[in-house]
Amino acid sequence: MTEDLADAVRDALAVDVEAFEAQAREDAEVVKAELREGTFDNHQSIVGLEYEFYAVADGRWAASDDADVYALMRVPRRLLDLIGFEKELGLHNAEMTTSPQPLNPDGLRAQESEVRARLGAALDCTGAEGIRLVSDGLWTIPPAGETAREYLTDSVEADGVRIATNMSGSVRYHAMANGPTAPEEMTVDAPNVSLSADTVMPESLITSIQPHYQVAHAADLPTYFNYALRVAGPLLALGVNSPFFPPDLYDDVGAQKILTDGYAENRILVFESVLNTGDVEKVTFPEDLEHVEQAVDRVVDDETVVPMPVPEGNRFDDEFATLRRKHGTYWRWVRPVFDGASRSSANARIEFRPIAAQPTVRDSIAFQATFAGLMESLPRRQHPATSQSWSTARENFYAAMREGLDSGQRWICNDGAETIDVDAVYDDIFAHAVDGLTAAGCSEDEAERYVSPLRARVERETTPADWKVERVREYLADGDDFADAVAEMQRDYVRKQRETFLDGSFADWL
Repeated sequence: MTEDLADAVRDALAVDVEAFEAQAREDAEVVKAELREGTFDNHQSIVGLEYEFYAVADGRWAASDDADVYALMRVPRRLLDLIGFEKELGLHNAEMTTSPQPLNPDGLRAQESEVRARLGAALDCTGAEGIRLVSDGLWTIPPAGETAREYLTDSVEADGVRIATNMSGSVRYHAMANGPTAPEEMTVDAPNVSLSADTVMPESLITSIQPHYQVAHAADLPTYFNYALRVAGPLLALGVNSPFFPPDLYDDVGAQKILTDGYAENRILVFESVLNTGDVEKVTFPEDLEHVEQAVDRVVDDETVVPMPVPEGNRFDDEFATLRRKHGTYWRWVRPVFDGASRSSANARIEFRPIAAQPTVRDSIAFQATFAGLMESLPRRQHPATSQSWSTARENFYAAMREGLDSGQRWICNDGAETIDVDAVYDDIFAHAVDGLTAAGCSEDEAERYVSPLRARVERETTPADWKVERVREYLADGDDFADAVAEMQRDYVRKQRETFLDGSFADWL
């Protein structure tokens, strides 16, 4: 298997970069022509969700000691096929993608029901194998008998090709470590953390949810996109859920310094620092869009790290298959997408990527619905949020990464006045989310139900990251060392999730 993967990596690296780039430019003209023809227009907004998980040991085999409880586990590929989930970067990862649905009450209920139904069935199936899927921002307990550093850096060389031992068989990820422009090391850059690897495997520390919002008229995508950039910081501040790394990755600086210097959402740092190398920024907070064709041009102009082979096909989006392939490594925290298997299903959508996987299904759906509601309401109401400078929106985003709800988010309210008052910021945001959901056909009560898990975080002044930090502080106060305190917090997180995953919310933890 390793030899076959190495051969596939060599095939990828043999693709002529100039020819690949030239074809991507030709494909871009195809997309622009279809945009002008209205092919990507639809009569209504549509929503979807990508939901990532990692797997932990769940008790089928007796743990040798407490250190093995809820330790990271590799998921057999046959099991992924059985539960209908997709592989992600690491062997411990699994991903669910929902079926796109119209943004209306039935569509939103269908999204939540599909997640709960498929996840419930998957948990039953994996439980029989002693495995539990966890929804979280960043894992902290490594596999039994291994350190996190060993797991993330282990690799082999097959005829000159470097293969990460614990990475899924994704050619593009393996190829990134073997191309002519690949750095010698890929490094996680976070406070008091030291981790370098010769592959992109450190990115497998993190998991996320990615709400999708498909716009009705493709020409309007820049308007929605620019609003999405303004809500990115405030929504990230609510969703922070990765304040800790596996303890063996920290420098020997002491628990208090780690707590003082630590960030609320280290997932952002991991993704950016591992995949951004030298002068090439593959993961960034994107700039505003002026027109829809600019979104296509940005994919074309993005640095090509690995020009992958493109198979021929008969789908509509095979007419711009090279551009789609290039888009696969066009990582932005808010990302425009143009695709569709047929002309009738062609769509222009926004992928909202800042939010870590959340404690419960209801919390994840709350972010999906709140984002969709905002996308419905803010442009329709001509909300003044986009009069805020792009640089402020970017500052909000990285401030949220560092400090969550304590980050002093700057928001322009409906009356045009800027505020950093937390209650005023979120009263305005939630009011417009509810407005957008009711405009889509939800009752007031139903719209409030979708938003309420996030409203509770503001009212209780507590995010999942805050909950984790408080647990660690309590264990330290009880005399545990830092590594044990983080491990016990993580076990508490999984136990709480078991009780509330499908039917409760993070508010039940508080």
